[in-house]
Amino acid sequence: MNYLAHAYLSFHDPAVTVGQMIADFVKGKQILTFPAEIQRGIRLHRALDEYTDGHPATRRARGFFQPSCGLYGGVFMDLVYDHYLANDPAHFNQRSLSTFAEDTYHILDLHYELLPTVFRQVFSFMRTQNWLYYYHQKDGIYKSFSGVVRRAKYFPHTVEVPYNVFETYYAELEACYLAFFPDALAFMQERIQKES
Repeated sequence: MNYLAHAYLSFHDPAVTVGQMIADFVKGKQILTFPAEIQRGIRLHRALDEYTDGHPATRRARGFFQPSCGLYGGVFMDLVYDHYLANDPAHFNQRSLSTFAEDTYHILDLHYELLPTVFRQVFSFMRTQNWLYYYHQKDGIYKSFSGVVRRAKYFPHTVEVPYNVFETYYAELEACYLAFFPDALAFMQERIQKES
């Protein structure tokens, strides 16, 4: 799952939101340097990633990317899930998505001094380019894919390769999202109760 889904599955808890958003930038024992509630968010992020990777619908979705994208298929899949979530009327319309994005940026701003240095740079781009909102547009996904390709050391293709997979299998990937996301929602609700 990517940033939008991790923020959404924090259920409006500010500390959990921060932990979920920064988790990929916190390595090993660094987790212990954060307040307990943010540590909880980091643990929840990791549990959600593990659950997502093992879900049959995610494995099926990654299969569309795997032949041309190899191990990077999972990265592109995370972004694709955010696109379908942003367009899922059960969770967002354009106005509520915009409000949710701004609320998430505000939460991160309020905890800015706790954000890992590298994530601060990411957050600057995220906010100025409004990533969380523009995931709903195909152009936003194209730009996100472009960023992955630009940073990837061992990805031998242009952005058109994964983007063509996204376009070609759009309906099939959406079906994978629809099979996956209700399970992820239930998983996180239960996990948060256990972590409380």
